[in-house]
Amino acid sequence: MSVTQHFAIVGAGLVGRLMAWRLAEAGQQVTLFDKDPLEASQSAGMIAAAMLAPATEVIDAEPVVYHQGAAGIQIWRSWVDQLNATTQTKIELQYNGSVVVSHRQDSGDFQKLLARLHAHDDLSTHNVVPLNQAQLCELEPELADQFDRGCFLVDEGCIDNHALYKAMAERLRQLDVTIEQREIPTLITNTLPEELAAFDQMIDCRGFGARQDVRRLRGVRGEVIRVHAPEVHLSRPVRLVHPRYKLYIAPKPDHEYVIGATQIESESEASVTVRSSLELLSALYSVHRGFAEAHILEQTARCRPAFDDNLPRIDMHPRLMSINGLYRHGYLLSPSVVEQALSELGVSSANPWPDIVCRQQATPSSSETLQVLHD
Repeated sequence: MSVTQHFAIVGAGLVGRLMAWRLAEAGQQVTLFDKDPLEASQSAGMIAAAMLAPATEVIDAEPVVYHQGAAGIQIWRSWVDQLNATTQTKIELQYNGSVVVSHRQDSGDFQKLLARLHAHDDLSTHNVVPLNQAQLCELEPELADQFDRGCFLVDEGCIDNHALYKAMAERLRQLDVTIEQREIPTLITNTLPEELAAFDQMIDCRGFGARQDVRRLRGVRGEVIRVHAPEVHLSRPVRLVHPRYKLYIAPKPDHEYVIGATQIESESEASVTVRSSLELLSALYSVHRGFAEAHILEQTARCRPAFDDNLPRIDMHPRLMSINGLYRHGYLLSPSVVEQALSELGVSSANPWPDIVCRQQATPSSSETLQVLHD
């Protein structure tokens, strides 16, 4: 793109601020709208565990999730280096694998999981490494007292999303991105606020907040707990195989850990339920006794946006792009999605995922909703 354009990005969550950052770095003029302050303490991306786990996702997701997720991790590594250099921030991107464990009574479920991972065409023996107790002790010494076996997934990790959000906010300010704290309730054309009419291009990154405009967009509720546990020293994400759920523990700086497991087909954003809290905390304690003295920092529930196939989509209308449906794969897939969106806008030469683009011939009016669908 040789001509500078003025972009209005609505929604300052993970995808919205990534789009604003990459467009501004490319010399474009950007205004970012969101109903909340730029600190975004209530954003789904701020609350999430920020797992980068392509191997784990091959069990339940389409194969493309693994390939785009693996490619996305490499993009993250480059992006984090850039943000750390330009903002003098320290964003920790852990890329030293993850560990899967199970209690002895759940060994049958663990063996089934291991067999499915080994049988998957996209994974090799290099990616999936069974561990005996001694090998588990070498990787995560504090797990060996509770577990006598495990599995090491080599190409996985997680990112410090709190530091990431802070660094992106700082970089947006450095690049003179205009920040407007106000809600844009709809991007349907004939009900737009007058000031949006002056922009060359609008980009809808509202996620679940766009459900009134985007057909067949549903919410998938996720509940997480963040704790401070000085007595626990885990160096990589840990997953616990359980008959009812797959608990994950994502380590963060300063002995903080994000714990989650729930995936509920519900659009409620009410507080975490007592049952979910009890299940998560009891499972957490069963992984490491040091969590008994942990302090609970927050318990939060948010809805992740998803379509029927649980894959992201980019809908292209004249002067309007809609990016949505990243489901529970926000951090894993957002680099590939953002790179594809930038390609559609003529800002990037990359073309990593053209299959998620749906082109419309007209901009929607109030009589229709955004058709983010592939026939």
